[in-house]
Amino acid sequence: MLSVSSQDSTLCSPAFTKMGSNKMELSSQNIDLESDEESPLTLSQSAGAKQSFQFEASHISVPKTKSHVLRKLQHTAFHSVYVVLFKAKINVLLPFGPLAVVLHYVTGRHGWVFFFSLLGITPLAERLGYATEQLSCYTGNTVGGLLNATFGNATEMIISIYALKNGMIRVVQQSLLGSILSNMLLVLGCAFFTGGIVHYPKVQRFNQTAAIVSSGLLLMAVMGILFPAVLHFTHTEVHFGKSELALSRFSSCIMLVAYASYLFFQLKSHANLYDSVEEESENNGVDSDDKDIPEITMWESIAWLTILTLWVSILSGYLVDAIQGASESWNMPVSFISVILLPIVGNAAEHASAIMFAMKDKLDITLGVAIGSSTQISMFVIPFCVVVGWIMGQQMDLNFQLFETATLFITVLVVAFMLQEGTSNYFKGVMLILCYLIVAASFFVHVDKSDDE
Repeated sequence: MLSVSSQDSTLCSPAFTKMGSNKMELSSQNIDLESDEESPLTLSQSAGAKQSFQFEASHISVPKTKSHVLRKLQHTAFHSVYVVLFKAKINVLLPFGPLAVVLHYVTGRHGWVFFFSLLGITPLAERLGYATEQLSCYTGNTVGGLLNATFGNATEMIISIYALKNGMIRVVQQSLLGSILSNMLLVLGCAFFTGGIVHYPKVQRFNQTAAIVSSGLLLMAVMGILFPAVLHFTHTEVHFGKSELALSRFSSCIMLVAYASYLFFQLKSHANLYDSVEEESENNGVDSDDKDIPEITMWESIAWLTILTLWVSILSGYLVDAIQGASESWNMPVSFISVILLPIVGNAAEHASAIMFAMKDKLDITLGVAIGSSTQISMFVIPFCVVVGWIMGQQMDLNFQLFETATLFITVLVVAFMLQEGTSNYFKGVMLILCYLIVAASFFVHVDKSDDE
């Protein structure tokens, strides 16, 4: 024992350096090499631990280099083009837009032009929603809400303005009405159905207070649309044809004021009523990170919004011009094309987003997409089109005819009853989808009287 301790003491003493300077130099070099390799991991001194830490360090350094490369790649124009134009599978339909323009000038067959324009606008509507979502990551809740109000229904607004220029007032009314019906019945129904199937047998829940506020706004929109129609068909106008138009323009201004008040209520004064989704995302770290991290920069989002809006406006012109010809060539009522086909294209972004969030058990966002979009159209887009038609000299009013008004009234009542409990399941989704099929069949056999006049 004494000999061992003496050897240990001689190794630790300064005399050890005099006994073998060459050995000391070699050992110091080894120590330097080991210290360089183990500098980031100073917790071990053994060779086996050193090798294990070197193995771990090699695995740690690879993701850092990859993430560094990805961060650089995210700020390039190539990455932006890839994310917006090639990443989504629905972008396979993008070439149909230029094909519709070519067919318009080469063949003049309105049926094919309308069909290909419809296919070409579908991915553009979805990409508009994506670019708006990316931009809202940089702007915050207030500006993000305003962006969703303007760009979320940009396709419907552009198609409506082009139709107003051509004097196609009924197409404007029916397409906007169809967009409301599509969001409340088809989009919300598919979201409830898929969410109920994925999370079966769980009963999904959502913010009941926010749903009731949206239902009240929808009922107010029905009231604004109902009175001009009743005034017209009961022949109780003070000045026939003029009182109905004046009432529509007055009601439109009131509805715009109500929608502005709703934005202030939702985003400012009573924002706590709509905070449940954000609180859930903060509690679940993975979902909140995936949601909050944008894929493109703010200026790239603005540039893509501009490009996509211009391209949608161009295709909308060809789409509107081909509606009448498509109706004749397909032997299909214009009302069915306007109420059923056009809104399905315009609501492509809402449809995909609502189903995705329902499958993630985030029904508050699903209602914000489906019911919120219906509220925007009924309380903002429709009155906005009335005011724009007023400026253009077009007699755009809120008289949607009795058949369309009754359909909207019953739809709002059905959806309001579905939302009053604050719960969702797959059977509610099935009922909403079946209600939409009844509406679609009704408009397929419906003949608009204004078309015959």
